[in-house]
Amino acid sequence: EEEFKWLLQEEVHAVLKQLQDILKEASQRFTLPAGGAGGAVKQENFVLSTSGTDQVKGVLTLQGDALCQADINLKMPRNNQLLHFAFREDKQWKLQQIQDARNHVNQAIYLLMNRDVNYQFRTGSEVLKLMDAVMLQLSRARNRLTTPATLTLPEIASSGLTKMFTPPLPPDVLVNFYINLNKLCLTVYQLHVLQPSTTK
Repeated sequence: EEEFKWLLQEEVHAVLKQLQDILKEASQRFTLPAGGAGGAVKQENFVLSTSGTDQVKGVLTLQGDALCQADINLKMPRNNQLLHFAFREDKQWKLQQIQDARNHVNQAIYLLMNRDVNYQFRTGSEVLKLMDAVMLQLSRARNRLTTPATLTLPEIASSGLTKMFTPPLPPDVLVNFYINLNKLCLTVYQLHVLQPSTTK
């Protein structure tokens, strides 16, 4: 019983402190845009293209959780016309996935900070309950990056992304950006009007 009491008072806090340090380091990787707590944040450039073809090419600049620049070239399959679009200078596109993942990691840190060295754990199940709550937040953070919520075409059309570009996108073209694992993804949709059919 004395050993268990020592374990609860000494070892548990040491491990929780170690976990808290790891999560703080992870949280700093979700850097805030300029003007946030850490000042200016370096920009990262991504060159995206369709594998094997030059149908879609994009150069994107990510700063923290915001896409601050985007240049996209599209080769339209119907007429081989080359189209070029870029973000307007006054526009940035927030990647909600990064914000959400950071918020979940910070929530896990907050849970650990509430059980600092002065807090006395009384039972093992109390420690397990805390760890379950922390792991829930970390699972949610991971899931926001590994399984992005898929938007329907009407949702993409009404998301505001279409108003980000100059020149404006043609009415039959939609674009979307999202994170999948450690990759930044660009999807381009070209819409075609289907003739009415009695079979579908």
